[in-house]
Amino acid sequence: MVSEGATRKELNLCFEKMKMEGIVISEWKDIPVELLMRILNLVDDRTVIIASCICSGWRDAISLGLTRLSLSWCKKNMNSLVLSLAPKFVKLQTLVLRQDKPQLEDSAVEAIANHCHELQDLDLSKSLKLTDHSLYSLARGCTNLTKLNLSACTSFSDTALAHLTRFCRKLKILNLCGCVEAVSDNTLQAIGENCNQLQSLNLGWCENISDDGVMSLAYGCPDLRTLDLCGCVLITDESVVALANRCIHLRSLGLYYCRNITDRAMYSLAQSGVKNKHEMWRTVKKGKFDEEGLRSLNISQCTYLTPSAVQAVCDTFPALHTCSGRHSLVMSGCLNLQSVHCACILQAHRAHRTHTAFPHPAH
Repeated sequence: MVSEGATRKELNLCFEKMKMEGIVISEWKDIPVELLMRILNLVDDRTVIIASCICSGWRDAISLGLTRLSLSWCKKNMNSLVLSLAPKFVKLQTLVLRQDKPQLEDSAVEAIANHCHELQDLDLSKSLKLTDHSLYSLARGCTNLTKLNLSACTSFSDTALAHLTRFCRKLKILNLCGCVEAVSDNTLQAIGENCNQLQSLNLGWCENISDDGVMSLAYGCPDLRTLDLCGCVLITDESVVALANRCIHLRSLGLYYCRNITDRAMYSLAQSGVKNKHEMWRTVKKGKFDEEGLRSLNISQCTYLTPSAVQAVCDTFPALHTCSGRHSLVMSGCLNLQSVHCACILQAHRAHRTHTAFPHPAH
């Protein structure tokens, strides 16, 4: 949504143009479609829905012009609301259906798949009532999806999720946090085979996956930028080594509570960082080199790690910070890693030593 100030300025220009052209508004239906859509940019989604019921002209204009809608404010009857709105808002590109309490049923997702074929961004998080039928519907009708949030949807199977990936091949952002039954090594193999544009994947607490699945992912999705494996208790160094070698654009890696991770994983990240710097130097524009490499790493509760290995990662990737207010290297629960420090702290320490050794002369 554009800023309110900018929209008001555009509205004023529209009104001035209408005056110059002699356009007179005597009824609601007389408001030009362009002006109507700009007005609706100033109001919330609930008001947009009400506006679509004022007259047939407004309904038609909104159905063709509305591209983003959130129903997360709806605390009851969301399923019925989606069933009534999906046939109207056929141009939707973003639809947010996040719930505090489960409301959505398969019938609503089927309606979305039947009518909203241009949908690119869909949030179904915490939809505990949905079953595999919803995933099969999305695979049939929403093949343009680039962003999908299924976090905490616990009733899906890995077979249905694998089927979805065969048809939704444009996915770039996928959130499967807490989808324990749906995420298996077979699922990750399907993602690796079908979704090679994937850039962000959340697999938090998907405790059934192993190194085989993560390695399939690493080989099939080389453009991965963000990967959260927190609570994936079965993975070992093999997963991290594969990611380090294959996913050279990786910026954020979550390994919280992955207690099988050892120093080998850390050294592989550090070595890949050094290697990738040399390989990408010619393609990186001057002044943007510091954007390459890891910028966020969570190794909390990885108690087998030693300070020397983690310090090697920290030294390789200057964007990893342990200093106050900039914690992008998170090491909670690893008391033996308290000696690991980022470049900021080391530079501040050197500056302090220099200042102490060469004090300013008294005036």
